[in-house]
Amino acid sequence: MDIIAHAAKLFGKAPALQMAERTLSFNECNAVAEAIASRLSSRGIGPGEIVAIVSPNTPEMAMLLLGLLKAGIIAAPLNNRFPEHLLSNTIEKLRPSLIVTSGTTALKGSISIAELLDSDSLGSALQTISAQKNVAIPDLPGTVLDETIGCIPGETAPVDRPCVKESMETMHHPVTIIHTSASSGEAKAAVHSFANHWHSALGSNENIPFGIGDCWLLSLPLYHIGGYSLLFRSLISGGALAIGNLDESLGQSLQNFPLTHLSVVPTQLYRLLADQKSTSRLRAMKAVLLGGSSAPKSLIEEAVMQHIPLYLSYGSTEMSSQIATSPSPIQGIQENSGMLLPWREIMVSTDGELLVKGACLFQGYLLEGKIEPQTDNDGWFHTSDIGSVADDCSVTVAGRKDNMFISGGENIHPEEIEKVLMMIDGILEALVVPVDDDEYGQRPMAFIKTIEENIPDAITLTKAMNSMAGKLKSPTHYYRIDEWATLPGSQKIDRNYYKKLSLLPPDA
Repeated sequence: MDIIAHAAKLFGKAPALQMAERTLSFNECNAVAEAIASRLSSRGIGPGEIVAIVSPNTPEMAMLLLGLLKAGIIAAPLNNRFPEHLLSNTIEKLRPSLIVTSGTTALKGSISIAELLDSDSLGSALQTISAQKNVAIPDLPGTVLDETIGCIPGETAPVDRPCVKESMETMHHPVTIIHTSASSGEAKAAVHSFANHWHSALGSNENIPFGIGDCWLLSLPLYHIGGYSLLFRSLISGGALAIGNLDESLGQSLQNFPLTHLSVVPTQLYRLLADQKSTSRLRAMKAVLLGGSSAPKSLIEEAVMQHIPLYLSYGSTEMSSQIATSPSPIQGIQENSGMLLPWREIMVSTDGELLVKGACLFQGYLLEGKIEPQTDNDGWFHTSDIGSVADDCSVTVAGRKDNMFISGGENIHPEEIEKVLMMIDGILEALVVPVDDDEYGQRPMAFIKTIEENIPDAITLTKAMNSMAGKLKSPTHYYRIDEWATLPGSQKIDRNYYKKLSLLPPDA
């Protein structure tokens, strides 16, 4: 199915991609994507082949991804902030037919996006579409699904939910390879089909509507599942995506575009709430989706107090982005990460691990040129997240299974201690790692980031933690951090770095 052409048919002149200098309609995006697909074909790159892309978020990268989708070529966007040796190793494992870069990264055998998307071919495409008869915009916001008849073979559509008429083979063709964030180990190459992205977007849009007249900022990188998933959400429902200039801060982008929707991680939200103009813009939006990591109590309280339409979310690369999300803007502190979205299933194993499956579940990891499924005999994917699911299908995540350690015979989840620490006045962020202990086996040690230097002090911290978490879960030492060491090209704290740091002598 050519979802881009279908979106152009439905949404026509409605804005699809908003940039600093101009806006492209769905018609124009379709024409440019067609030109890109044609150029790739002329280079001998065909459906099912892999094209690796190394670029920050730019309009050119977004259009290249649309061109690859139209051509049936598998897009493998990579973290442009990775060091060159890591990029080279990752690309070697992908075995792509073509490597495309933004021009700032020099990789053997690569070409630049500018070389692939030269102005002559794309300009010609835009002139052609401009000369065509105007295509009417639907009176009411619709979706690509609204005009389809029938269902995917072998699937039954829920009542009142439309489905797509498309062959099983086409729907399950791989379209992307998105790498995991590598928050605990090496990044893995997750392969997603058209159907994975389709159903992910469909369920997400049912929970947070996104249609004609709306505008969502691409504030997360397109090599991240949270960024790429917005392309499908836009194509399905007609909402526009905005891309700011590379030297533009998130706060500046909020002022430069008519945004209605935004995706952020806690660090980004902190910075926005510290600025009065940004806070005012957030307050006027329809939805601010917060994900990426556990959010501190103080951050949630501030957002709620400022009347920000905040939605909490739990997701993963393997499930094509969101798994559970708040059904409406939250009104206060809550333990869960929202309700399970449509087209997803979840259960808790006997050891407390969250298992997921459904139409959004990826096809597997790419290993030695082959897609290796990662499900058990019953089709469940083991997330390595520890959590619970309530009767109303709200999902609560306690922490990562591989972060858990044993102290005095009790299972300790660092994330649980981190949440308690961030409830103490003055603590912005916290990270807990285990250290060896002769009596207990292991004990927690904390790295903390505070509002003021040495406040709260160690005595205050110890008293508060003993009272709130108990002595066993109270950290033995507290180390203050000015700036976190993060994963390459990410705002996620590098937990492994701090595990190694905890092994050094105190005066090292």
